[in-house]
Amino acid sequence: MRSSLLALGLVLPWLLVSAARADEGTSYKRAPAEIGGVLDAPTPPSAMVGATGKHVLLYRTLRYPPIAELAAPMLKLAGVRLHPRNNASQGTSHAVELMLQPLPSGTPRQVKLPVGARIETISSNADDTMIALTNVTADSVELWVVDVATAEARKIRGVHVNAVLGGAVTWLADQRTLLVKTVPKRRPAAPSEAPAPPGPRTVHSKQVARASSTYESRDLLRTPHDGDLFEHYATSQLVAVELPSGRVRMLGAPAVLDTVSPSPDGKLLLVRRVQRPYSLTRAWWRFPATVELWDTRGNLVERLVEQPMADAVPIDGVPIGARNHHWRPTAPASLLWLEALDGGDTHAPAKQRDRVMVEPVGKPATELLRTTQRYAGLEWIEGGGQALLHEVDVDAHRRITRLVDVDAAGKPSSKLVWDRSYDDRYGDPGSPVYRVLPSGVAVVRREGDAIFLSGAGATAGGNRPFLDRLNLGGLTTERWFRSDRDALESFVGGLDPGKGTFLTRRQSPTDPPNLQLRTLGGNVEGPAKGESARSSRSVALTHFADPAPILRTISKQLITYQRADGVPLSFTLYLPPGYKAGTRLPTIVWAYPLDYTDAKAAGQVRASPQEFTSVGGSSPVFLALAGYAVLDDAAMPVIGPSDGAYDSFVEQVRANAEAAIDKAVELGVTDRDRVAVMGHSHGALMTANLLIYTDLFRAGIARSGAYNHTLRPFGFQNEHRTLYEAERTYLRISPVLHADQVDEPLLIIHGEIDANPGTTPQQSEKLFEAVRGTGGTARLVMLPHESHGYVARESIEHVLAETIEWLDTHVKEAPPRVAKPKAVAAAAARPGQSKPPQAHPHPSPPPPPPPSASLPAAVLPSHAYPA
Repeated sequence: MRSSLLALGLVLPWLLVSAARADEGTSYKRAPAEIGGVLDAPTPPSAMVGATGKHVLLYRTLRYPPIAELAAPMLKLAGVRLHPRNNASQGTSHAVELMLQPLPSGTPRQVKLPVGARIETISSNADDTMIALTNVTADSVELWVVDVATAEARKIRGVHVNAVLGGAVTWLADQRTLLVKTVPKRRPAAPSEAPAPPGPRTVHSKQVARASSTYESRDLLRTPHDGDLFEHYATSQLVAVELPSGRVRMLGAPAVLDTVSPSPDGKLLLVRRVQRPYSLTRAWWRFPATVELWDTRGNLVERLVEQPMADAVPIDGVPIGARNHHWRPTAPASLLWLEALDGGDTHAPAKQRDRVMVEPVGKPATELLRTTQRYAGLEWIEGGGQALLHEVDVDAHRRITRLVDVDAAGKPSSKLVWDRSYDDRYGDPGSPVYRVLPSGVAVVRREGDAIFLSGAGATAGGNRPFLDRLNLGGLTTERWFRSDRDALESFVGGLDPGKGTFLTRRQSPTDPPNLQLRTLGGNVEGPAKGESARSSRSVALTHFADPAPILRTISKQLITYQRADGVPLSFTLYLPPGYKAGTRLPTIVWAYPLDYTDAKAAGQVRASPQEFTSVGGSSPVFLALAGYAVLDDAAMPVIGPSDGAYDSFVEQVRANAEAAIDKAVELGVTDRDRVAVMGHSHGALMTANLLIYTDLFRAGIARSGAYNHTLRPFGFQNEHRTLYEAERTYLRISPVLHADQVDEPLLIIHGEIDANPGTTPQQSEKLFEAVRGTGGTARLVMLPHESHGYVARESIEHVLAETIEWLDTHVKEAPPRVAKPKAVAAAAARPGQSKPPQAHPHPSPPPPPPPSASLPAAVLPSHAYPA
């Protein structure tokens, strides 16, 4: 923190010097060689278990596309980003390698793909004989089909997929026909813009409050010409592709097709068409739409509803009227939809919030059931009318689940299953296990009167994933599997209750993730609480090697501690290769604030100490290779009621940061005088505020954040109050308004085309201008063609190089800090701000003695940090 520089004479000379150094170079920097080697390592494959359990599809994604791919021409229209040359959606990930692993054993077979393949969609049919793929090329999105028996892929000629609005490929119930959104064959050239505008851009507001969430404003249309372009590129011709012949039939007329969903019996299509007029203030999913039933030849059977423009959806709310039409998967052709009973306002008092309507095709619609909280989904259980009904109370962070039977005589039956905080990881009962029926619909798997649940199994010692059998009659559970303490083994799929077999992914601090086929044995006599009641054995299916052995030289430990008010916290500690016990290191605190209504849930451990360390993107864990101690995922809970937690944001993140640093100093690994703080998005907001309101850090690095809440006045994160309802809170944690208090060097990084409406690039630009203009030390790095997260190889290396240079200069090699006199520190506090913390009365204590008690000896792994 520092006092304001009010004298123009003090500011202007610095501005002149700063301007002279505005451009220090425009070339991408390279990360150190050891980090580059890790970036070069192949990504672990992901797995998709076939519906019949006969094979697993393994696929590797392109982790870091070249910047040239991101630089392809792109349009931002009504909430979508698209490539006009090929009608592909921008920013999606692509698989570049596919393998078929037979079950229960066998050698994986490589699927023969075209050279340079960029696979965007992967969709297997229900009998596991064919896999539909979309392949993105420079000029088109192609449709390919894999013959599972031969592992051969062939292109379907003459089909150009329109991937702009997603959901482009769907299997019909016969599992031999694909419904595909395509680019119309005789589509004219894209509409051209007039050389001169026809007039000003105008929007208006009447005297009706229409406060919608900040996050509604994503890449909006700005002109009528934008609307014409959106319609041009989003318009699709629906076709049916018959396989294996490849014969193509057109269905209906070209339209802006949102969803196309076949009925479970395969006789009807549920179609949602987006209609004009388009809005300049809302994204395409809020535009007017028509919901219809078609037959499988594309003929209109019934027009269900005309949905108006949803331009007044409250924060955290839903549109009024009929919404979210879908099929009931356990009936041949029964439509379901929702209707709000509270005006769509989730925060308004209401005894009931939603009702679920049902309309068996050919019969009148009736009310199926009502919810007391906001509807959050129906998970249908195979073989009848039972389903798990989920409701959510966002104010109380509660999730309520009931077992309903809609086919029961008279009124549907209902039985409470869970009523719990959705922040409570330790008490999470898991999620239902699904299976795919021969018709292609997915339902919750049933065995007799039981279903199955799989979950992460969070505990104070880290995750121990599990598989449970839940009896629907008495709602009692039997644990079929729980990961051992010395490994992290998670349920993947392929459950066969009759055979007692299922697939898992197993990893440990020294073993990379690999698939296992696990087989249940007999009952365990007197299992300990929470442990499996069944014995089991496993056989390895895959044998992938360690892609980056250098990461095994980084030690990792799960560390737990407490905040000053007793809230339990944790971080994962990474130490450099060859670290010697007792050596105090420059240290990085990487964190992301999360808000909670319950202190007990806030203190729960979120890390998995037995996870294999796999580092990617611009992860701070790379900094361990550069000689830093890294406190990764340092807990940053913000605890309080949903309408007031952020009122104490500053005090709580400061208390969290102090506790983390104190613990690292106590362990003997951290030099208190050389600590930096880093964060992405909401973590970047935290970073800037910690530099403003504390003197804990020597420097900060803020990536893709938001720093002026007056630019997003209608909510952020889980703060649903508006600026006009919580003005003091909005202004207090807006770093731009307190930039003269940033007296530690701040590196600000942002993607130039950030798609997140809450973190526009302007946020970083204005923070940099504010810090520079008030005499602070800052550097702004704007990444071309990058959005909210950074993906191009060149961008990733540049961010890592900038990060290491900044930290080496301002933290690792920084001279000892001169403590501020208390009077000066106190004067730096503004009205309404907390008084800055006093400097520690003594430097870092001497290193503790060598005994292992001061630092856990076990080397524990972490999750791969997302880019």
